[in-house]
Amino acid sequence: MMKKAEVVIIPSPGVGHLVSTLEFAKLLINRNNRLRITILVIKLPHTTETEIYTKSLPNSNSLNIINLPECSLPTNSNLGSAMNAILEAQKQNVKQVVADLITEREDGVLAAFIFVMFCTNIIDVARELSVPAFVFFTSGVAFLGLNLHIHTLFERDNIDSTQLIQLTELAIPSFANSVPTKSLPSSVLHKEYESFFMNYAKGIKNADGIIVNSFEELESYAIHSFFSHPGLAGLPVYPVGPILNPEPTTKGVVDSDDIIQWLNDQPHSSVVFICFRSRGYMDEEQVNEIALAIENSGAHFVWSLRKPPPKGTMVEPSDYTLSDLGSVLPVGFLDRMAKIGRVIGWAPQAQILAHQATGGFVSHCGWNSILESIYFGVPVATWPLFADQQTNAFQLVGEL
Repeated sequence: MMKKAEVVIIPSPGVGHLVSTLEFAKLLINRNNRLRITILVIKLPHTTETEIYTKSLPNSNSLNIINLPECSLPTNSNLGSAMNAILEAQKQNVKQVVADLITEREDGVLAAFIFVMFCTNIIDVARELSVPAFVFFTSGVAFLGLNLHIHTLFERDNIDSTQLIQLTELAIPSFANSVPTKSLPSSVLHKEYESFFMNYAKGIKNADGIIVNSFEELESYAIHSFFSHPGLAGLPVYPVGPILNPEPTTKGVVDSDDIIQWLNDQPHSSVVFICFRSRGYMDEEQVNEIALAIENSGAHFVWSLRKPPPKGTMVEPSDYTLSDLGSVLPVGFLDRMAKIGRVIGWAPQAQILAHQATGGFVSHCGWNSILESIYFGVPVATWPLFADQQTNAFQLVGEL
């Protein structure tokens, strides 16, 4: 009997990382029937959207999903220190689950760990077991190069975030043009994120290989920099994208059929899709301004509008109730727009982008969203909010 090669994948907390991780896992299994993959899901407190994706997966002997026990967040902590604390607390859970897997699976051999992006400080577990450790980077190659270069500046040249923020722009090997400092992610600009950033970037450099959700035709300059620039050359980078579902479905998602049916009745390429994904939201004043702009434009639209979490919490945005929507939007907006648009909560984004009625995409520029918009051929108006989104938007507009 041929033994299975067991691969353990640990996605970073958050739906954006989980979506591409699941698609990546399915691709691996389809390419090699000797693989058996276990995905260890780290859930942030008070989040439910990960279940939309994990529950829709078919039962399979080759793909196993295990939800790790939830860890409580430290009080009064910023996102960086909270993530550090969560990942540190999950190390023991990962060790226990993997030990159980090794004991239970007599027909398998633990072959590799794959740590998704921010989980690289759990690489210690792989090293203790003398198992290869790979990183799956769910953003682009240019952004990967940016992180590694800034880590080098911090570590080798003793530059820190307070010095970085004083610069107007920064030359980065993986970008053809200098990147405006205001487009850099907050993780490298704010002192309170520094220890988290240094841990995660160091982990990437220590991996046995870096798998990136991108492709050479899109990021040829960035990919070439990993062969030509002395600071990056030698790091084993594998662009294997675009990893997405080309035939998206919305099994288990409430009201998605209604939106698709409405799109079916719209003219070809006539609808503007406005979506800031699972963690994107606006305050009431901004929502009101967007609504006025939509109404004045006269464009047909689908607007995924999310309710902000309570201030000072790390809870994910949620959906508005119908009565809440009426109070946050201009008076009578929903009635006046009934024939030309839809305001919804959580959106089946890939399915909407794939629809022939969709002609434009107002996007926060998360990397998954960029890849989906390119794959389905929908032009993007960039509206970045946080994380890698400012840098991604600069790359889209200034480089690509």
